[in-house]
Amino acid sequence: MHFAQGLKMAFKSIRSNKLRSILTMLGVIIGVGSVIALVGIGQGASKQIEEQVQSLGTNLLTVNILGRGVTSTLAYEEAVQFAGIEGVEYAAPYNSNNATLKYGTAGAGVNVIGTNADYFPLRGYELAAGRFMFITQIDLDFHQKVAVLGSATAEELFGSENPVGEYVRINGVRYKVVGLLAEKGSSALGSNDELAVIPLTTAERMFRSKGVRSVYIQAESMDALDAVQAEVEARLAKIFRNGDDAYRVFNQADMLETAASVSGTLSLALGGIAGISLLVGGIGIMNIMLVSVTERTREIGIRKAIGAKKRDILMQFLIESVTISALGGLLGVGLGLAAGRAVSSLVKIDVVHSADMIALSMGFSILIGVVFGMYPANKAANLKPIDALRFE
Repeated sequence: MHFAQGLKMAFKSIRSNKLRSILTMLGVIIGVGSVIALVGIGQGASKQIEEQVQSLGTNLLTVNILGRGVTSTLAYEEAVQFAGIEGVEYAAPYNSNNATLKYGTAGAGVNVIGTNADYFPLRGYELAAGRFMFITQIDLDFHQKVAVLGSATAEELFGSENPVGEYVRINGVRYKVVGLLAEKGSSALGSNDELAVIPLTTAERMFRSKGVRSVYIQAESMDALDAVQAEVEARLAKIFRNGDDAYRVFNQADMLETAASVSGTLSLALGGIAGISLLVGGIGIMNIMLVSVTERTREIGIRKAIGAKKRDILMQFLIESVTISALGGLLGVGLGLAAGRAVSSLVKIDVVHSADMIALSMGFSILIGVVFGMYPANKAANLKPIDALRFE
């Protein structure tokens, strides 16, 4: 039997039992569609996490001071000395507190960050309006009451007006707005635009919190990152007298690798769960093919009686099984792509479909047809002509 002839007979059999064929395909359709949709969602989530981590800078160190004994913070003077380490581009000590901002009758509860000028380029902020230097050394030295507002905070307090030069009250204290940040959007950590930034020394007085609990340090390049981290940890060990539990140093590159690993495992798990539907679909194909063999026993007997060989019967039913699973796979691909697009629009997340995953899903659906179609096809091929012709 030629393959083309077997394929023609398979389509004829499928058309003659349309409803049964569609119901048989349903398990494969759902399985392939689920694999493509769920893995696409997982890969999309992984891509977003990687982009958000990379937006902070992959050559970034984050130092968190946990404290030891009566020493629970790092002195500002000690923190800024990290900028002098060879290979360091920026060092931004910062403290973060929630506060209420008011302008006239408008008010907003936002995150107030006390830091220095390095914080803005390090975190990728750009100035939309105001003076060239966000926070100057004079502001830090003389505890100036100046503030730089995020775009969302400025819009909530001032609407469409330019806030630069106006005065706001932070927890009742009057601050002059000297800058407006360009919109940056949100990340996994929340909004990057709902904030106000003030000099760190001023924040220490306002919130009565002497010292620094966190420091961002950006290396000049990825090649310098390990050396910078080693030097930072050595200085911290000296300050806290080898108290390793008094501080933590997080490497952004390690965080990116961990996030990618977790997302990859999640995608694999989602794909595995969805793949179970394909196995169920394969069992459905085997069941229907066994029924088809029983229904067409006399046909098999006639074909063998007029010269059909065992391999011809085997190929006929195997091609039919593979055709059903392949058609189910194609419909499943369409379902998976449509489901991914629907999820993307409803939940507002990126769904990434890879050609490799689509090809793998199709290949697996065809394999299901071969594996679960082999037993019914072999059963049909092994029927004796005389017994098949006598079958009622």
